Amino acid sequence: MVEPGRIIVLHGASSSGKSTLARGLQARIEAPFWHISIDHLRDAGVLPSARFKSGEFNWKAARAPFFDGFHRSLAAYAQAGNNLIVEHILDTDGWLEQLVALFAGLDVFFVGVHCPLPLLIAREQARGDRPVGSAAQDFATIHVGRQYDFEVHAEQSADDNIAAILEAWRVRSGASVFRRLAGSGER
Repeated sequence: MVEPGRIIVLHGASSSGKSTLARGLQARIEAPFWHISIDHLRDAGVLPSARFKSGEFNWKAARAPFFDGFHRSLAAYAQAGNNLIVEHILDTDGWLEQLVALFAGLDVFFVGVHCPLPLLIAREQARGDRPVGSAAQDFATIHVGRQYDFEVHAEQSADDNIAAILEAWRVRSGASVFRRLAGSGER
C-alpha cells in the first residue's frame, strides 16, 4: 500500500505571490513536491484558451466541470503518493468544502497568503495577464471567514515567508483546518 502524499495549499488573491512561494518551497522542502496550479494548465495549452476568448466556446459553461476535474485530480495525485504544493484562489462557493471532502484523511497544510490591495493592483498591472480588477475582487472576498493553519503577508520578503511556512509545516501539531472542517461536518 502506498503512503498518501502530503498537500500544502497556498490560498491567496491573484498576484499575491503564491507562485513565488510555491517555487521557493519546492526548491527548499526536504521531500519531492509537485507544484500545481491552474496557471500551469493554462500556460501548457491544456485549455483551448483562444477559443474561449473568441467566444467560440463558453468558458462559463466549462468552468464548473474544469474545476471539478482539477480538484479531483489533486486528490488522486496525493492518494497515489505524490506530495503537492497547490496554489489556488478559492473564489467560488463550495470549492473549499469540495476540497475538504476530497482530501479527507490526507495531510493538508492550509496557508493563507495575504497581500495589501495597492501591491496586488500594481502586480496585476505589471503582469498584464490577468483581467483588470480580479486582484481587487479577490482581495475583498477570498479570505472572509477563512481559517488557516498558517498565514503569511506579502510585506515580508518571499524568502522570509518561505522559511516561515517551512518552519510552521515542520513543527505543526494537532488537527489541520481541513481535518477539523471534515470532522465537524462544517462545510
